[in-house]
Amino acid sequence: MKKIVVRENPTVEDVKELLEFAEKHNGMVTIFARCRVYYEGRAKSELGEGDRIIIIKPDGSFLIHQNKKREPVNWQPPGSVVKIEGNKVVSIRRKPREKLEVELIESYAITVFLAEDYEELSLTGSEAEMAKLIFEKPEVIEEGFKPMFKEKPIKHGIVDILGVDREGNVVVLELKRRRADLHAVSQLKRYVDSLKEEYGDKVRGILVAPSLTEGARKLLEKEGLEFRKLEPPKRESRKKSKQKTLDFF
Repeated sequence: MKKIVVRENPTVEDVKELLEFAEKHNGMVTIFARCRVYYEGRAKSELGEGDRIIIIKPDGSFLIHQNKKREPVNWQPPGSVVKIEGNKVVSIRRKPREKLEVELIESYAITVFLAEDYEELSLTGSEAEMAKLIFEKPEVIEEGFKPMFKEKPIKHGIVDILGVDREGNVVVLELKRRRADLHAVSQLKRYVDSLKEEYGDKVRGILVAPSLTEGARKLLEKEGLEFRKLEPPKRESRKKSKQKTLDFF
């Protein structure tokens, strides 16, 4: 079975046929076309006629790229449903309700790529691994520290780690895998101030990073916040899943 199916100068019926084929076989679709784009949801937008690349992934991700910049000019997230309405490729997100329409003025080519990819990216030295280390060995922060929550939502954001110290104080940890700057200190202060509304003065804020700038150090001292030096772990793991066999076309 071919990994890639290509049709040049496809008709609308060709596009519909290959979208159905891709849906059946978990294929990734790429359409090269001159098109207009319409969006309706939390706002409304319209993009005039131009040459673009439309990418539709098996998980429902829908991206429209122009010939500049890294980010798509418009997109829909995983879980969206794709269908053909006349000469339009339509992506619908149910909650919240959003509709993205691509009017195909001229289609240059469409491809379906039956991609097999069972690897999961594993970052070494990430903030997630720092958090894992702290939960496994909380003494790297201080003796008696007890981490309670990871990525805890609060009023003004999401705290990397929320815990308590041996005195029963609430402790907020802000993790940075690289050198921490003024922004990191301001972020930590915002979380501490938010929690003080609930817990009063029994809240401590600790910035955890390999190092910090001089400006960050001075601001920490001024705001009564703390710093713990911690290098991100350098462990590496790779996770593999058993490959599946595709049915032949």
